[in-house]
Amino acid sequence: MLYIDEIMQLLPHRYPFILIDRIIDMEPGKRCTAIKNVTINEPFFQGHFPNHPVMPGVLILESMAQAGSFLVLNSLEDPLIKNMLFTAIEKSKFRKPIIPGDQVRLEMELLKMRMNAVKLGGIAYVNDIVVAEATIMANIVDRAGA
Repeated sequence: MLYIDEIMQLLPHRYPFILIDRIIDMEPGKRCTAIKNVTINEPFFQGHFPNHPVMPGVLILESMAQAGSFLVLNSLEDPLIKNMLFTAIEKSKFRKPIIPGDQVRLEMELLKMRMNAVKLGGIAYVNDIVVAEATIMANIVDRAGA
């Protein structure tokens, strides 16, 4: 299990854009399971339906993308000199809203890796119920300043 300190050593994201809290399972080059704890203190809830707070779909996708980045970067020989830039999202579906108090389990799978291009499949769960899913494509790029 990896916590936020280890995640932030690899991912370039910082508050308020770091959207995964823990990695609970990982098989480099294959799959990764991450956790996002959703609280009312999230900055996006101030403006995203304040009387009925719902996590924005784009941030659910970004959470998946960050978990996928962690998976892919941990599959590389020298992950600290690389970053991921997302190029496409396909087949995204939002099945149920995510609200404050939910714990989101993000299951990401590396579907294809060819040279510097990757394709990831992701499913987000709350209480073992699918809340979102997507296929995400990205490019592996050199990290600025590395």
